[in-house]
Amino acid sequence: MSRARSRRVHATLAALAVTAATGAAVTLPEAAAQPRASAVAGGADGYATQNGGTTGGAGGKTVRATTGTAIHAALCDRAAADTPVTIEVEGTINHANTKKVSGESCNTAAGVIELKQISNVTLVGVGSGAVFDQLGIHIRDSHNIIIQNVTVRNVKKSGSPTSNGGDAIGMESDVRNVWVDHTTLEASGGESEGYDGLFDMKDNTRYVTLSYSVLRDSGRGGLVGSSESDVSNGFITYHHNKYENIDSRTPLLRGGTSHIYNNYYVRLNESGINSRAGAKAKVDHNYFKDSKDVLGTFYTDAAGYWQVSGNTFDRVTWSPADDEYDPAGPNPTSNTTVSIPYPYTLDSAGCVPDVVGRTAGAGTGLKVSDGRC
Repeated sequence: MSRARSRRVHATLAALAVTAATGAAVTLPEAAAQPRASAVAGGADGYATQNGGTTGGAGGKTVRATTGTAIHAALCDRAAADTPVTIEVEGTINHANTKKVSGESCNTAAGVIELKQISNVTLVGVGSGAVFDQLGIHIRDSHNIIIQNVTVRNVKKSGSPTSNGGDAIGMESDVRNVWVDHTTLEASGGESEGYDGLFDMKDNTRYVTLSYSVLRDSGRGGLVGSSESDVSNGFITYHHNKYENIDSRTPLLRGGTSHIYNNYYVRLNESGINSRAGAKAKVDHNYFKDSKDVLGTFYTDAAGYWQVSGNTFDRVTWSPADDEYDPAGPNPTSNTTVSIPYPYTLDSAGCVPDVVGRTAGAGTGLKVSDGRC
């Protein structure tokens, strides 16, 4: 499919397939004017470009690490907690090789990759790849962080061993400007098997982008806000991610603003995007397949809101509404408007399974959409 390269193009697509509970194809019109601008090649995009931008360890030295202890040492060996550093990671990082390291420029702990009270750090998988096995990445009271091309798997909050409260990647306490890109985040079950969320943000976390990542085989995809009163988080972008075999929270939004576009959702087993407690989500050109109740306000009477455009619903089923369960379907319509402050590219929803299948996850060569399918 031919696509213009200008920063903004006014285009009208003929139709996008939307499948109701019966599986029959229905079409929904989309807005005629669509954003058509790409981020700088190789750099952060989405809300991570706001609030001064996200550059990670750019301009600092590069250090190679093959253990969790070496990652901590690279943080602690800096002149100060804000001295830029890029940490290239290769191999399997686990509990046995992740110890606490002390220093004035770090605040680390054993059994978790601790990015705490620091800034200007890039953590990137290289070579044969980086796998964080049963070991979570915890970002706390930090800003300007990039995590790229890593796999984080089977992080537990109960059982043994435990790490990071059961979150693959967790952020909390005044975190700002994080870009997580081309990662694979996975579990082997839900809460009853000892796992929690794959990508959680709480306690005043803002300006985050999750892009070109795979989240799979978990009870919980991730949340923004730990409770109905934790609504200081927000300005989160999710794009070109694949959510596969997830029970719920793709994501769960409590307050704040999120932009969710060009994601591929397959086998959401209980519910999907859960906007509640006043949250606003712009849900653009996503592809939902073989899933249940993929958008709405669920498990609460504290309503959230959404603006929808150009999404495809392929064999999606919808439940009846009740006092605490309000699906957006079977024919989702907007109940708010969301203004997006940055330029971005939209792939057509019909291309999303192909594009995301070729580009998302660790070990894909950091490939991104070229606008074709």
